[in-house]
Amino acid sequence: MSINWFPGHMHKARKEIAKTMDEVDVVIEVLDARLPQSSENPLVDSLRKGKPVIKLLNKADLADPGITAQWLEFFNAMASVQALALDTENRKLVKRLPELCKQLVPSRVAQGRPVRAMIMGIPNVGKSTLINALLGKRIAKVGNTPAVTRHQQRFMTHGGMALSDTPGILWPKIVDRDSGYRLAASGAIRDTAIEFEDVALFAATFLLASYPQRLIERFKLKALPDIGEELLGVIGQKRGCLKPGGIVDRHKASEILLIELRGGKLGRISFETVAEWDEKRRQAALEEAERLAAEDEQQDPT
Repeated sequence: MSINWFPGHMHKARKEIAKTMDEVDVVIEVLDARLPQSSENPLVDSLRKGKPVIKLLNKADLADPGITAQWLEFFNAMASVQALALDTENRKLVKRLPELCKQLVPSRVAQGRPVRAMIMGIPNVGKSTLINALLGKRIAKVGNTPAVTRHQQRFMTHGGMALSDTPGILWPKIVDRDSGYRLAASGAIRDTAIEFEDVALFAATFLLASYPQRLIERFKLKALPDIGEELLGVIGQKRGCLKPGGIVDRHKASEILLIELRGGKLGRISFETVAEWDEKRRQAALEEAERLAAEDEQQDPT
């Protein structure tokens, strides 16, 4: 599924971020711990201009802990990157962030100047919630739907760190099929921009393959169907999503599955692994090498 959802305010936000990046010392990039790679905006690396970055795998309490550990190891192996798993209810870890930011820019601290940090990330990943946790009070607007923050907001923490909160921005076109579905299933993309039943079918197929026991326990099933389409039908029957004549209302069944998946009702689930993305990158490199070889052969047929 290729998704194009780049509202006007996101384009404006990208321009504002690029304009103010010279006044930033550290970038705090908030990712969704359930899909760290898919929720990593490729625009962030170009916008941060080499600034050190703390990658926060937020909503870690909803993600598979073993898989989250693998992602932390993956990100921490990168230069100028420090990765942490975060549940914003964990106040102790949140309170460590100002000190971690200071450690990344010791020259700024040595001058006795406040560290300037910019919080970035895709929509609905928890940026504003993090701001509120850092400040110890509700200042930044929070919502359960994407694109709540529309403009840059600036705050000062009790630890003397200057914070900039930015609107959640997606990139203009999400090409990777799996990433598009995962972002939609997690709630990062407005439901009005997706085919609801299509996304629920993807989620059902994924859960049957990766977390079958969670489905059995949550929906009190004795056995699982073989395919996602049948699972939606079973969920619809179990939850009474029926039209006249006993026909399953697939939209309502899809809504139930996605809402409960997003809310953690099916347990701690991760949508993607490091190994899966390593294979994606390997395949992409092979395809690019084959493309270049074909071009060379066309230019020099001898």
